[in-house]
Amino acid sequence: MAAFTFYTVAMSRGQMSRWALHEAGADYEQVVFDWATRPAILKSLNPMNKVPTLVHHHGGHDHVVTECAAINHYLAETHPEKGLLPDAHERAAYFRWLFFAAGPLEQAIIGKAMGWEVPEGKQGMAGFGSLDLALDAVESWLKANDFAAGSRFTMADTFFGSQFVWGLRFGTVPERPVFRAYVERITQRPAYAEANAIDAAIIKGAAP
Repeated sequence: MAAFTFYTVAMSRGQMSRWALHEAGADYEQVVFDWATRPAILKSLNPMNKVPTLVHHHGGHDHVVTECAAINHYLAETHPEKGLLPDAHERAAYFRWLFFAAGPLEQAIIGKAMGWEVPEGKQGMAGFGSLDLALDAVESWLKANDFAAGSRFTMADTFFGSQFVWGLRFGTVPERPVFRAYVERITQRPAYAEANAIDAAIIKGAAP
């Protein structure tokens, strides 16, 4: 048995965590399905019945991890030899932007795509303010830093960066030179290409 079982749909947020699996060099097997054929076990593992869901078979126990940001960081923690965790001086930025991407940024992007309008005077309550505000915050960071944690790639970039890979691809994030340059930096990584090729093949109907 592989160390990890990865439940995913190829055209989903699962792509973000597959990238992390490859960055970590994790020993994993996949359970791939589409939204209409989700296996019954998925809901027992993840009551939200969504992907990605990761099961770590470790020490006679099965540890279930859900939510992309959590999965990706967990993989960095379980594969420290890969150098994807932040050092003492990178930790603040690493966690700041990892959780910013999982909270305010993703909610701002989805809210805009859904056409949701925050009532006047309620931006603080919404948590993300507005999409422009969230993107301006990221832009100011990336103008001074190449990656989420600073000057080097860490596991935070697999999730934080994916917001911009997907956002620019589907038009949910407006083009800005700093975002395009960041996406070009992170998508040059071999692990990104490996993971992306697997999901692209599945989407096209090729064998996983």
